[in-house]
Amino acid sequence: MELYDVMRTTFAARQFTDDKVSDETLRQILDNARFAPSGGNRQGWRVVLVREQDKRKQLIPLLEPVIRRYRAQVAAGENPYNSVVPTRVSEAEIAKTELPAGYSDPYLKAPVLLLIFVDLSVVASMDSDLHRVGVVSGASIYPFAWNILLAARNEGLGGTLTTFAAVQEPAMKELFDVPDRYALTAVLPIGKPVKQLTKLRRNPVSHFTTIDSFDGEPFG
Repeated sequence: MELYDVMRTTFAARQFTDDKVSDETLRQILDNARFAPSGGNRQGWRVVLVREQDKRKQLIPLLEPVIRRYRAQVAAGENPYNSVVPTRVSEAEIAKTELPAGYSDPYLKAPVLLLIFVDLSVVASMDSDLHRVGVVSGASIYPFAWNILLAARNEGLGGTLTTFAAVQEPAMKELFDVPDRYALTAVLPIGKPVKQLTKLRRNPVSHFTTIDSFDGEPFG
């Protein structure tokens, strides 16, 4: 596929066929994804490839309370897990929120899960002293994660970048024997999508780009 076609059609795939994803194809995907940029070219990523169904089943009880809170906040008109605006949703409201049908399918039915970790001992967290949640460390890992999804799309596969499991990082690290210095950044279910989307909806350039200042004239 042409580069711009891949960029414009790589969607969040959550439903997959029963087609297997070979080790050769995964190696091809990761071999290309590894050329993503990272701070100082330190390449602090680590991937755990999970096919074993027993371990996947152990993920679901960890994810359920996270997804339940996420849905409760969305239902209340909030931006879930937001670090700026505190939630007003009570624990009782969260507890009675129903989980959607098929919520566990991407984790149980995808041919493979890729757990993406980053080594915090090599990441330049330039915003670590600011009085807000840190985001800059992501510059050294999410380009790699996105490259995986772009490469998967190029191979006729798909996936989605999920972060629910990050809320349960201590339990995830115990389950997968992860050293302390690593942070869980994403879980990527990968497989052949039931349906390939070719047209995505996104805001136009003028919606998010301005000239010379934050409140300047829209660009584009």
